[in-house]
Amino acid sequence: MKLHYFQRYHTKENVATANTMLLLSRLYHYSTTKFFQFLKSEYFLDAFEPEIEFRLQEKNLDSVPDATITQESFKIVVETKLSDWFYEEQLVNHLKSFGDAKHKVLITIAPEFMKQDKRNLIEQKIRENGEKGSSPVIHINTTFEELTNAIQDVIDDRDYEMKEVLDDYLEYCYNDGLISGADSWKYMRMQLAGATFAFNMAENLYYDKSERKFRAHDYLGLYLKKSVRAIGKICARITAVETENGMVYEAESGALTKERKEAILRTIADSTKYGYDLKTVKHRYFFVEKFYEMDFKKITPRPPMGSRVFDLQQILGRNEMPEVSQIAKMLSEKTWE
Repeated sequence: MKLHYFQRYHTKENVATANTMLLLSRLYHYSTTKFFQFLKSEYFLDAFEPEIEFRLQEKNLDSVPDATITQESFKIVVETKLSDWFYEEQLVNHLKSFGDAKHKVLITIAPEFMKQDKRNLIEQKIRENGEKGSSPVIHINTTFEELTNAIQDVIDDRDYEMKEVLDDYLEYCYNDGLISGADSWKYMRMQLAGATFAFNMAENLYYDKSERKFRAHDYLGLYLKKSVRAIGKICARITAVETENGMVYEAESGALTKERKEAILRTIADSTKYGYDLKTVKHRYFFVEKFYEMDFKKITPRPPMGSRVFDLQQILGRNEMPEVSQIAKMLSEKTWE
C-alpha cells in the first residue's frame, strides 16, 4: 500500500492550507537554497535577498566586528480558498499580521485566479489600508497549480525525495479538485522509453505502473538517447491486471475496445523480454493516436532520471496546439535543459 505525505478525502480549507504549508516546509528542509530560490522567483522577485548573509569585517559607525550574520526581515501571509471566494474585509484585516517586517507579501491561493475586477478592488483596499510610513504590502494571487509549477522549476531530475513529495501533493490536489484537468491540452509528459522504444512506436502506446501519479496531460513524449524522439496525442488510458478470474481492464478515459485489449496482451508478452511483470502488477496503458518522430534535444549533461512535464504553450508560444505532426516539427527546432 502506498503511503501518502498529505491528508486525503477532506475538502475543508484548513486541510488545503495545512497540506500546502507542509509542501513548502518539506522544500525548505530538503534544500534552503531551493526554497529561497522559489521565494525569490515567485514572490519577492529582485526586491531583496532572503537568505542569511555572512560578512567579514563589516564596518559600522563605531567599530569593525570580525564577522556578522544577518537576514532582512520578511513575512508572508497566506490565505487559501477552495474557489475565488476572497473578500476584502478579511484580507484587509490580515494586514495587521505583518507587524514590523520590512518585506511583506500577502499570497492568495485558490484553484482559479481571482477575477481581474475583484483583484483590482482588493489591491486598492490593501494600498489604502497599508500602514503609513512602512513598506508596502505586495499582493500575489496564484493557484495551487501555479505553486506546484514554481516548485517544479527549482528542483531537478535528481531531487528524488522532493519529486516524490511534489507528486503526492499533485495527486492530493487532483483528488480534491484543487487542480482541474482543464489545461491538460498544453502539457506533454516525457517518459523514458529505452529498450521498449521500437515497440512503443509500433503499437502507439506506453505503459507504466498504475500507482504512479501524474499531472493531467494530453501529449506523451518518448525519451531516448539525449532527446525526446517521439510525441503522440493521448486518446485512451486503460489499466489492466491479471487476477484469478482472468484479465481485469478499466478504462480511465477513451473506449475499452477489442483492439486495445489485444494490444495490451501483446505488450504483456513483449515485456517478458525485459523481465517486467505486467501480468500480476497493475499497469496503466497510454494509447496515442499516432507517435510522430522528432528530435527535441536535451543540451545539458546526464540523462533525466524519470518523467518530466513540458508546457507546450510556453515552449511553442501558442495559445492553441497545432496538429501533432506540426508540434513534432516545431519541437525538433528547439532544445531543453
